[in-house]
Amino acid sequence: MSFTQIICEKQGGIFWVTLNRPEAMNALTPEMLEELREAMVLAGQDDEVRVVVVTGAGKAYCTGLDLKVLGTSKLEKGEVGPIVDIPAKALINTVKNLSKPVIAMVNGACITGGLELSINFDLIVASENARFGDTHARWGLRPSWGLSQTFPRRVGLMKAKELSFTGRLFSAREAEEIGLVNRVVPADRLRQEVESLAEDIMKNSADAIAAIKTLYNKGIALTEAEGWKLEEEMHFEIRDTNERLQEFRK
Repeated sequence: MSFTQIICEKQGGIFWVTLNRPEAMNALTPEMLEELREAMVLAGQDDEVRVVVVTGAGKAYCTGLDLKVLGTSKLEKGEVGPIVDIPAKALINTVKNLSKPVIAMVNGACITGGLELSINFDLIVASENARFGDTHARWGLRPSWGLSQTFPRRVGLMKAKELSFTGRLFSAREAEEIGLVNRVVPADRLRQEVESLAEDIMKNSADAIAAIKTLYNKGIALTEAEGWKLEEEMHFEIRDTNERLQEFRK
């Protein structure tokens, strides 16, 4: 499958996806969102792929929605509308249901729509040069890709309100301090760090990781009691348990 706004390559079990509109700071278009969804589907269907990594070409990771795609039409109620909402939500649902971990490798600016997508990935590793921000309020827009629910669950309600109300940009180090990202590393070590993280993941059972991802993603929306029940009632096909235990028993 050929893509025009992203680049995909497979290396050693890692499926690398690069947002490829560097001239536009990798701003999102409906076409890019659909291509990203298709790439996730491809990764899910490939048994050789164990981890998916998403990054950006050039200096930016993703500066959000390319507002030019909305044209000159007047926006109603601060909503960007179905032209982008539909493919964005389809992409997020695909990522959440993908059995394989998805890592955001944030190499630069990760703003609004870029942030809104990435906090639905499984892990985030950022360069020290990265900057984050939610600027919906600057442009008189309201979130519509789940940020109002996901962001406060990541960083806490009061911190999410502060960042969204002010629209200020914040550093990768602050993002790490508030629990938004997993790791922050120097720019020249970013890819190496992500590869190392992916290798640590790939040492473990792909089936078990798929089960754990499902339980986490479904359970986070439930009460603790409901989550316990979910964990008790869900069953998974984990095919390498006995093989791995055999190694332990030697």
